[in-house]
Amino acid sequence: MSDLDCIKEFERYLLDYKQASRNTFLSYTRDISQFEKFLSYEGLLSFSSVTRDQVEKYIQWMKKNGKSVSTVSRALASLKCFYGFLDARGEIRENPVEGITPDKQPKKLPQILTGSEVERLLEQPECKDAKGYRDKAMLELLYATGMRVTELIELEEKDVNLSAGIIRCESKGKERFIPMYPVAIHALSDYIHHARPQMIANPNEKALFVNVGGEKMSRQGFWKIIKHYQEKARIDKDITPHTLRHSFAAHLLENGADLRSIQEMLGHADISSTQVYAQLVKNKLKDVYNRAHPRA
Repeated sequence: MSDLDCIKEFERYLLDYKQASRNTFLSYTRDISQFEKFLSYEGLLSFSSVTRDQVEKYIQWMKKNGKSVSTVSRALASLKCFYGFLDARGEIRENPVEGITPDKQPKKLPQILTGSEVERLLEQPECKDAKGYRDKAMLELLYATGMRVTELIELEEKDVNLSAGIIRCESKGKERFIPMYPVAIHALSDYIHHARPQMIANPNEKALFVNVGGEKMSRQGFWKIIKHYQEKARIDKDITPHTLRHSFAAHLLENGADLRSIQEMLGHADISSTQVYAQLVKNKLKDVYNRAHPRA
């Protein structure tokens, strides 16, 4: 099988068998394309002729060109998936990526907002028009539930139960139900009953949140909304949609919520993903102690 056929078959494998998300698909195919260019530069004829030494040389080449630990690790994960696929298909005699491990990435604690910073951010949308009501509802909902931005924009009107104060969230085939605080319920109610009907382009539109064109909101569109209100609130931190998710978890933990409940609300498969917030809160308490204790 030619290299071009290998790539085409791998793409079908990702979409049909692995059912990879669009972001994963683009990431994997981009990494394989970059590796193919490296092989061409090195004078190698095909993917099947690659050796372990050449894969390690590629990793070193990425490092010398300033690629981060996370980027190199992701590229290696892409190659492992690709060569695992080729191995299963009998296209290679030996897997050149097998046994190669990425460098350990230094653990970086997520950045969170303080309570006052969250308040400032949530106060920014002005409910004077449909867009203001929508933005208010999206920001309040994100902080109320801690959901991922992808989950937020995938919501449909049927996922909202205003009377119960519950939102239904689905990710990777699993669903969870997250409670909302009263202000978020009120903001969402105002948007659904007064703003959304004015914004949708098609009466049959299923997406809960739509852009000014009346169509489903995109990740990029919401990222711009976050950046706009960050600047308006004059918050110096680099806020992303995920910052509110991190802040949601950390603030719950600070106020006595248990890790298991937070894990369920965040949709983490493994408790270790949630434990990072415990470390973050401990570090914050230690910092407060060092600054405030007279003998520290």
